[in-house]
Amino acid sequence: MPGILFTNGRGIQDARAGANSIYTENGIIAAIGTKRELQLQLAGRDYRTVDWDGGYVLPGLADSHLHLGMQGMKLDMLDFTGITSKEEMLRLIAEHARTTPPGGWILGLNWNENEFRPAEAPHKRELDEITDRHPVFLTRTCFHAYLGNSEAFRLAGVTESTPDSPSGAYGRGADGGLNGWIYEDASLPFAAVQPAPSYDALKGAMRRACQHALSLGLTGAHTEDLRLLGSMDTMLRIHRELREEGVYFRTHQLLYYPFLQEAEELGLRPGDGDEWLRIGAVKLFSDGAIGGRTALLARPYSDAPHTSGIAIHTQARLNEIVAAARRSAFPVAVHAIGDAAADLTLTAMESAPLPKDAPLPDRFIHAQVLNAALVERMRALRLIADIQPRFVASDFPWVLDRVGEERKKYLYAWRKLLAAGITCAGGSDAPIEPLNPFLGLHAAVTRRKPDETHSGYLPEEKLTAAEALRLFTEGSAAAAGEAHERGRIAVGMRADFTVIDRDISASAEEMLAAEARMTVVNGKIAYSASR
Repeated sequence: MPGILFTNGRGIQDARAGANSIYTENGIIAAIGTKRELQLQLAGRDYRTVDWDGGYVLPGLADSHLHLGMQGMKLDMLDFTGITSKEEMLRLIAEHARTTPPGGWILGLNWNENEFRPAEAPHKRELDEITDRHPVFLTRTCFHAYLGNSEAFRLAGVTESTPDSPSGAYGRGADGGLNGWIYEDASLPFAAVQPAPSYDALKGAMRRACQHALSLGLTGAHTEDLRLLGSMDTMLRIHRELREEGVYFRTHQLLYYPFLQEAEELGLRPGDGDEWLRIGAVKLFSDGAIGGRTALLARPYSDAPHTSGIAIHTQARLNEIVAAARRSAFPVAVHAIGDAAADLTLTAMESAPLPKDAPLPDRFIHAQVLNAALVERMRALRLIADIQPRFVASDFPWVLDRVGEERKKYLYAWRKLLAAGITCAGGSDAPIEPLNPFLGLHAAVTRRKPDETHSGYLPEEKLTAAEALRLFTEGSAAAAGEAHERGRIAVGMRADFTVIDRDISASAEEMLAAEARMTVVNGKIAYSASR
């Protein structure tokens, strides 16, 4: 296969001054220099030339934490992103009900009552007033709390006398009656009675998500899709077929822990795969999310002293899952938002230490509420902090009411994590947050919403533009055990490039306006805005 000479790029990282071109062979960077220098070196050789036309060249951006399948499925659901009132939310549901055949499920996602005035979500009776002919199931923006109408509760077999599960709960009003809220694993009966999407629908969702990611400049993503796709075989087949059909998007696949046995039966180990798909850590949850007050805190919520959140697993069970992963040489990737969940997670990791020769590190996902002692324990382990900068833009200022003044010192404390020597990787958690990586970069350096002009929420935790970029390049590569081959532009590294239309190091505003011109993955042009 002929090599490719990419020319007329600007801002090439780690290249000497004046270097504007990169030559690649077989998906690897073979040389970096000026166009003239590389043309002289390549004289007499067969290669083709691609002109970047003055675009700014970044190491390939990779999202360290998202859900590709749900990002694709989102396009077929009611999307409440940006809705600012309960009334507007109900209006959209009513419009959708008028065009949905009787009995069809009305599914929606990304509502956030904290953005409503007043901060109040619809009650079950209000959903019933819209329709009693359709089951309604709506996923909150955090994906840890839900709303359902009476028809959905009926189909799920949940009644007023149904007890809460150990790792979930049903919301109730002052009279003790169900109010429509569903928390954490209490949602499982509702998921069980929803019609399963066909293989073609799942593949279509994955295709849309991958193509959208490429158009935003993402060269790859770390994703956990098995809860949606249902089996390792389906996941592997979909990605193989998409690649054969020309969708060149790289994935690092986390394995939801109930699928560990299937992975073992297939003989899969962490790091297995090729340059397009590799197997990662075993994924599990230790708690929920702050928005729905299901993140597990060491002390009660400041604005709801009757609760401290929900533990998804007991300490003993968490230890068992981690130990099972270790027996198959797998690292773990644990969702832990609250400080009590962090303690459970670190205790489980400490009870079964990751072998020094393990190919991949453990992951501590989200790390939103910490303290000094927890950071020290994290520092002592071989783990990556898997953070989502965009959460600051969505969660502040209301999150301060949830956790209170005394806990804010270690709230989304990215600079403290980096100062402790803990490698951080950056992701979006799409579809919970927008997939656009430049929104995440903006949030990392400003600690505020795009339309705000203040100095940032807890501004002492802001990152520099270079530090923010490393989250989505070197950090993501380190989380995947690929720091030796990805995350930087250097000879011998994989040819992953995100080519954009402006210099995002100039200002935070430039980050918001940035658009991808070309996305190159393993030396292949996976997206071009000019096509």
